[in-house]
Amino acid sequence: MKIAKGISRILIGTLFIFSGIVKAIDPLGSAYKFHDYFHAFSLGFLDKLSLPLAILLCTAEFTGGLSVLTGIKQRTGIWLVFLLMLFFTPLTFILALTNPVSDCGCFGDAIKLTNWQTFIKNIILLPAVLTLFAGRKDVKTMYKPAIEWAIISGMAIVFVLFSISNLIFLPAIDFLPYKTGVKIADKMTIPEGAAPDVYKTTFIYEKNGMKKEFSLSDYPANDTSWKFVQQNSTIVKKGYQPPIHDFRISSNDGEDITRNILSDSGYTLLMISKKLAETSGRKLMDGFELGRACVSGGIDFYIITSSGSDELKKYENGLKFCSADETTLKTMMRANPGFILLRNGTIVGKWSWANVPKKNWFLEIVSKRN
Repeated sequence: MKIAKGISRILIGTLFIFSGIVKAIDPLGSAYKFHDYFHAFSLGFLDKLSLPLAILLCTAEFTGGLSVLTGIKQRTGIWLVFLLMLFFTPLTFILALTNPVSDCGCFGDAIKLTNWQTFIKNIILLPAVLTLFAGRKDVKTMYKPAIEWAIISGMAIVFVLFSISNLIFLPAIDFLPYKTGVKIADKMTIPEGAAPDVYKTTFIYEKNGMKKEFSLSDYPANDTSWKFVQQNSTIVKKGYQPPIHDFRISSNDGEDITRNILSDSGYTLLMISKKLAETSGRKLMDGFELGRACVSGGIDFYIITSSGSDELKKYENGLKFCSADETTLKTMMRANPGFILLRNGTIVGKWSWANVPKKNWFLEIVSKRN
C-alpha cells in the first residue's frame, strides 16, 4: 500500500503541476476554450467569467499537484485533486458523448486530446486519486500549519502572477503554429502522400413513391426505373491538416492579399486586433502611431481585424485595414492588439501591445538591411 501511495503521489502531483503550468503559459487560450464550451451549451451569458475561470482552474491544478507532490498541506491538496477529478470525470464523459468542442483543452495547446482520450485519461488516473484520498488521514504535516499555509499560498500567488504575465506579454512558450521563426507558407503545405479526408457517400433514389438509400457499390446506376433524389457525403476519417490551414487576409474591397504579404522580401508589420472595439483607444492609437512611423521608414504596415465595416469606418486614418477570420487571429496572436513582423513570409518577431519595440527599433532594422 505504501508503494501504491508513493507512485500515486508522484503521478498525480506531476501531472497536475504540468497541466496547470501549460494552461498558465497561455491563459487566454484556456479562456477561449471556456468560451467555446459556454456557447456550445447555451451559456453565453457566462462569457465574462471565461478568463477568471481559466486562471482559477490552472492555479487550482498547479497548487493541488504541488501540495500532493511536495507534502506541503498534502491533505488539502489531496482533497483539491479529488474534487477536481470528481467534477471533471463525469463532465468529460458527457463531452465525449456529445463532442461539442473537438479539443478538450485539458493540456492547453501543448498536447491536444480528443474528448474520448481525455475521459479515458481520467479513468486511468482515478484509481491513483482514490488511493491518495483513501489514505489522506495518514498524511503527516511537514511544518507547522501556519508555515505550510504561507508556503502554499505564496506559491499560488506567484503562479497567478506568472499567468497574468503571460496574458500581458504573450505566452512564455508559444505552442501555436504562428511562432517566431516559422515560414507561414511552409506550414500551409500538405506534404506529398499525406492521408486525405475519407468520406462515406450514399445516394437516395426513389421508385414507385418509395425512397431508398444506396452505397457507391450498389446504387442503381443503370436501372432507369429508379429516380435519383440526392447525394449525401459524410466525413468518416479526418485526413492530414497542415498546422496553418486558414490563413487568408483580405483588403477592404475583398481582394485576397495573402500571397502579396507572404512573398514580400522586405519587412512587413502586422498589427492584429481580433476586435477593435474590445481594446482601449490608447492601445490602438499607439499602434497606429507605430504604423505610420514604419510606413515612413519603408516597412509595410497592415491592421488585421475581424471587425465589421461599420466599426472600421470609425478608424479611417490612411492606414491599411484588412480582414481575417476571428479564429485565425486568435491563433495568431494572444493579445489585443499584438504585432507580428514578417520578412519573406517568415515570422521574425512577435509582441503584444505591452512589449512591442519602439519605432526607432523598426527603423534601425530597415537601415541595417540597406
